[in-house]
Amino acid sequence: MILYVNGDSHGAAGEAVNNYCFAADDPKYFYKGRSPHPDNLVVSYGAILASIVKAKFMCDAESASSNDRIIRTTREFLTRKTNDKPLVVIGWSTWEREEWLHDGVRWQINAGGIGEDWPDTVKEQYKPWVVNLDMHAKVREQHAKIWDFHQELTDSGVKHLFFNTFEPLSGVTELDWGNSYINPYQHKFTYYNWALAHGHKPVSKGSYHFGKETHFAWAQQLLSYLTKIL
Repeated sequence: MILYVNGDSHGAAGEAVNNYCFAADDPKYFYKGRSPHPDNLVVSYGAILASIVKAKFMCDAESASSNDRIIRTTREFLTRKTNDKPLVVIGWSTWEREEWLHDGVRWQINAGGIGEDWPDTVKEQYKPWVVNLDMHAKVREQHAKIWDFHQELTDSGVKHLFFNTFEPLSGVTELDWGNSYINPYQHKFTYYNWALAHGHKPVSKGSYHFGKETHFAWAQQLLSYLTKIL
């Protein structure tokens, strides 16, 4: 079995043991680009969970990732030929994020501001986008996309477990996800808020990331839900 994990910086274990999120932030690993820093990834909840269930570990999580990217790369993974059955675990990112394709490059867009490396065209498109951003509409849009993806995985016989990393799906009509989504509509069941409620603290002031102890605890939490679908 392959335990396939996708998500944002939480799935990539950003800052879990050092100050890096992207591997490229560390001069030793500049060639790895936006992939998770190796020292952080080995203590991530995904790596721990894979060890517990004795599965091969595959991670496509990327810091600052949009849900559009998560769905796209998960689909790409599932099209690869493999003799191992995949078990998909996805921690959904914040709802406003989008993926924009420009000149063959996919840019991860969020409400946090203009990226220094963005092309001028993307920067100009961003300005009216962020001014007119309707978060309620984005939640509804993401809810529908994730539901459709859940149905797609279900129809394909792919076992999967979803959870929200930071914020719940609020203000939408609740749907029945069975055992495939950890309380998607409740604030206290997001990874971030669950961690705070259980006494875990971010790695530093102003950070939303947690250390390896939190990742270990969250892996145990995920395991309790995985037993319902395995």
